[in-house]
Amino acid sequence: MNAHLLITTVADEAVARRLAQTWVESRIAACVSILPGVSSTYRWNGRVENATELLLLVKFACDADDIEERVARIAETHPYDVPELVVLDPAFVAPAYLQWLGTESLDQGA
Repeated sequence: MNAHLLITTVADEAVARRLAQTWVESRIAACVSILPGVSSTYRWNGRVENATELLLLVKFACDADDIEERVARIAETHPYDVPELVVLDPAFVAPAYLQWLGTESLDQGA
């Protein structure tokens, strides 16, 4: 079991809070931190766009074989057509925190 940090963005606080609640309740994530006020500049449909978004830091633990399924479950509930879903694998995680992540984000019935 390894710790993972998924980063994604959403357009408004209500969506961010709904997703965070859903993902933690379903054990997709142990914790979701919501950071408001992210200014994003990106190319979409041939145009440069600017938006204020919220950054979500989605923290979970799972085996390497389960990452794609976990990300797919997050994508299913994400409102964007092409959501930013980037998983980072930390070089170090405090053992007690890793244990907590695993306890709180592993599917109990899987």
